[in-house]
Amino acid sequence: MISATAFAPATVSNVACGFDVLGFALEAPGDEVTARVAPSGVHGVIITDIVGDGGRLPRDAARNTAGVAVLAFLTTLGERRGVSLSIRKGLPLAGGLGGSAASAAAAVVAVDALLEARASVETLIACALEGERLGAGSAHADNIAPCICGGLVLVRRPSPPDVLRLPVPAGLTAVVVHPDLEIETARARAMLGESVPLSDAIRQWANVGALVHGLHRADFAVIGRALEDTIAEPRRAALIPGLAVIKRAAAEAGALGCSLSGSGPSLFALCASAEVAARVGEAMTSAVGTEIGGDSQTYISPIAHQGARILSACAS
Repeated sequence: MISATAFAPATVSNVACGFDVLGFALEAPGDEVTARVAPSGVHGVIITDIVGDGGRLPRDAARNTAGVAVLAFLTTLGERRGVSLSIRKGLPLAGGLGGSAASAAAAVVAVDALLEARASVETLIACALEGERLGAGSAHADNIAPCICGGLVLVRRPSPPDVLRLPVPAGLTAVVVHPDLEIETARARAMLGESVPLSDAIRQWANVGALVHGLHRADFAVIGRALEDTIAEPRRAALIPGLAVIKRAAAEAGALGCSLSGSGPSLFALCASAEVAARVGEAMTSAVGTEIGGDSQTYISPIAHQGARILSACAS
């Protein structure tokens, strides 16, 4: 192979009650990365160009999530050839849609195809996670794992990766609204502190168990009751103007539940059908416009069965 291009989708992490352990993939939007074998004598990773970032992301591979992920991948493979990356950002920066994870995931999947390495899913996750560590300030896999694996997943352990794919009931549809705000993940994580009240932790554990049960039983009533975050959302609510109003609009339109997507500012809702999701999307978009203003983007998507994938590959 002389080049390979991969797409990696947006992801919703935490999924309300599953802080750092639950996440799911959307069908779109996402990031694309094209990998090529670098010229002879060039080692490591070089980033030739980035489109869609407004010139904000570093071109230095050691400071770029995609570059760091591929450096980890080449080291794991013991690969001596160099690789060049071209990155096309389709996800907003600091948007709560797994943008750093998508770039890292697309990069390792593209390089895996380029070098015909056929690495395991666990290896791809572990290497992409090194990029996420740079972008988010810590190595949590609730964006990386669904970004690579697709579906709705539970990360039992990030390192070495132990990822469980959960069933997705027929009809379950996500609405994600990205308001005209940015929230850096590292800053949002700093707001959480180092401890939580035991009563909040117990309620959160119970909600995670209930959500997993509801998914297995396709019980939308249980899923709706379980979509409650007692850990992160209460501490981050001040970052999103009108959060309570937006959540209420989603509920009144028929959403099973609504919460922050990752650390925000994007918000997600889960719905029992695409028809309900269309109404919820309109209600949330209207509420975001009233409470936050500016331009927002709304995405309605089933939970994507497939994660990062190869779009094209060229042989020599």
